[in-house]
Amino acid sequence: MADPAKIAEHVKDADFFELPFKTHIYIPQPFEAMGLKLHLSKFMVLELVAAVLMLVIFIPLAHRIRKGDIPRGRFWNMFEAMLLFVRDKMVRPAIGHDADRFLPFIWTLFFFILFCNLLGLVPWAGSPTGDFAVTSALAVIAFGTVVGAGMIKFGPVKFWIGLCPPMELPWPFKIFLVPMILFIEILGLFIRQLILAIRLLANMFAGHFVLAVIMAFIADCAASMLWYGVMPASILGATAINMLELFVAFLHAYIFSFLTALFIGMAIHQH
Repeated sequence: MADPAKIAEHVKDADFFELPFKTHIYIPQPFEAMGLKLHLSKFMVLELVAAVLMLVIFIPLAHRIRKGDIPRGRFWNMFEAMLLFVRDKMVRPAIGHDADRFLPFIWTLFFFILFCNLLGLVPWAGSPTGDFAVTSALAVIAFGTVVGAGMIKFGPVKFWIGLCPPMELPWPFKIFLVPMILFIEILGLFIRQLILAIRLLANMFAGHFVLAVIMAFIADCAASMLWYGVMPASILGATAINMLELFVAFLHAYIFSFLTALFIGMAIHQH
């Protein structure tokens, strides 16, 4: 039976791309050659690929829209429809009248996560969002935006104090309850961002791990007659899981972006 620890190695970050027949393509390290302590990894390269794809797709689309041209063709219409969905169904309902200020950020966040998720479905690539370093960095960026938006609107002190809802209580109760509730609210603010990172990580890593386990069954049964039954069942199972992963890639890009927009709305529209 395949070792789960070895299977997990196939979905973790590395300094090489693993191809069939144990072929490894190692990533050049130009920064280390220059004496810099920056080690490039597979997920870093894939994040760069996702960023380049966004530039290649959305800069031409923005130029067309700015000139007043109607996007023609299924490809351009698909991305315009997605942009409008994020704006009209996610950002504006969650944030309210200040939504358009944060729209570029949420657009960028949504499509970056989506492209990273979809790259995980490319054979022998990997999903950067299946690594805690990536999802925690995204959560830190979202947290900074949430807190920064609130502090810009209300001021550094008033924003944090405003996290506690106004309560009509006698002073003896206020002295005890207000600091406690304020502490819980501040703690909850941090926990919400942590949950964003863990939710995205867990779903992307788990899906790819299950795929690796299913395909490992074929290798485990290669030397027995069970192979003739396990092989087609594993391929069909992996295909079904891939279809589910395609849905999950869109779903969790939506969840992360929508919750970030919701937290921004909560920060700039306090109690």
